[in-house]
Amino acid sequence: MRKPYRYLILICLVAAVTVVLWLALHKSTVTVKNYRFISRTPNIKPDYTDTVIPPNITPLNFVVLEPGVEYLVKIHSTQGESIDVSSRTGKIKIPLRRWRSLLNTNRGKKLFFDVYVKNKNGIWSRHATIANAIAKEKIDGYLVYRFMKPLFNWWRDIGIYQRNLENYDKSVVLHGKSFNNGCLNCHTFLNNRPEYMTLGIRSALYGSSALLAGDGKVNKIGTKWGYTTWHPSGRVAAYSINKVRQFFHKTTKEVRDVVDLDSGICYYQVDSQKIKTAPALSEPNRMETYPTWSPDGRYLYFCSAPILWVDRETVPPVHFDEVKYDLRRVAYNIETDEWGQAEIVLSADETGMSMLCPRISPDGRFLVFCMCEYGCFPVYQASSDLYLMDLKTGKYKKLALNSELSESWHSFSSNSRWLAFSSKRRDGLFTRIFFSYIDENGQAHKPFILPQKDPAYYDSLLRTYSVPELITSRVKVIKIALARAVRTTDKIEPDLPITGATPSAKQIAPWQTRE
Repeated sequence: MRKPYRYLILICLVAAVTVVLWLALHKSTVTVKNYRFISRTPNIKPDYTDTVIPPNITPLNFVVLEPGVEYLVKIHSTQGESIDVSSRTGKIKIPLRRWRSLLNTNRGKKLFFDVYVKNKNGIWSRHATIANAIAKEKIDGYLVYRFMKPLFNWWRDIGIYQRNLENYDKSVVLHGKSFNNGCLNCHTFLNNRPEYMTLGIRSALYGSSALLAGDGKVNKIGTKWGYTTWHPSGRVAAYSINKVRQFFHKTTKEVRDVVDLDSGICYYQVDSQKIKTAPALSEPNRMETYPTWSPDGRYLYFCSAPILWVDRETVPPVHFDEVKYDLRRVAYNIETDEWGQAEIVLSADETGMSMLCPRISPDGRFLVFCMCEYGCFPVYQASSDLYLMDLKTGKYKKLALNSELSESWHSFSSNSRWLAFSSKRRDGLFTRIFFSYIDENGQAHKPFILPQKDPAYYDSLLRTYSVPELITSRVKVIKIALARAVRTTDKIEPDLPITGATPSAKQIAPWQTRE
């Protein structure tokens, strides 16, 4: 037999074996004719029940927690071929291509899971059907987040990662090991787009700086940036500089806490490479933080609280648990570079709580913020819940997506219909990323956790997710370019003028220091 024919036959055999194996793995051969009906829905983990999911989300793999020796799940909707998945362990792993087809065909309709369980006596049971809804609107294709071990006294092994939400692909945007195990934080994007990004860097070897990636290049700005927000034009980035310190409690469930000893807001003009501030953003007796632009660029929203201590070095300071932040905004004219007077959007005197982390939906309709008992760091506050304000009416409400534990670090999708946020609801210790559908009336639907290929992934994960940012496509800049920018000595050294209420020499503001 000639060699070309041998190769052809070998290729055909390999292809046939591959098809058989694929069908064996992805097409259930289990059939159930007789079963007893159980009127309750089955216990599954993660809890993918009674929620709304995007039509482009990766499969919601789960574990059936009912006792049994064999399992069958039938996934179906109004149109299209159903998906049958069988398992002997209770782990249900749904084939990606058939899942995509089923969801895309049934946008705006219901998705059903019929769960069958066989006991050790060979008797099958069928539970009441699990029903979810498939939204018409997609979620942005990528999620960027900070992934690390829980922080106590030292940071190591911290990275910024991106995850494709339409499959399970994950990659590193930048890791601290690229610059002597440094720290990364406060990644921010312009209008949910990956082309323009800022990233805060802290390093004992390379100093504290901010990376600004855009137009195919990465610039290193030689000053520390905190919580950052892009003006929708891309011409200005506003950011806070915070003198935050961690300390510990003895008796509470969450022993960690954070206090901001002093802070203010500055803004960076991209074209001129100048850094400025304004009186409304840098009052000497108040702390300003968590800036966010309105989608039309006319207002900068932020959080502001009075400084209740004279000593700005002692940790914790006196009355740290009495600090409560107002939600404020200030008008801005980008063409004339003029700022208005700060106005209160929602006062801590009115709510009795501290308001933090405002984020506005890209359509300009809703503002979502954290509210907790006190302080500036909601992730360490079990009392932290997410609230939504209708910017048309000024009315606000506590969202139905909250749990009894901390909710924090949230962001909107580019179409304003999806909210990504961090929550400790699973165990009170580790933050995980959840998604909730926010409809046009501001109603938040039951959240679901970021799906994983292994449905038991979270049970043994001793790391935390935080600061989830939804973006429309993959981050363009490569990690090597970001790492080189951190390590280079070539950087932009902007002036740091105080153009607002300049503090006295005995009250040096934190943005005048280089920590």
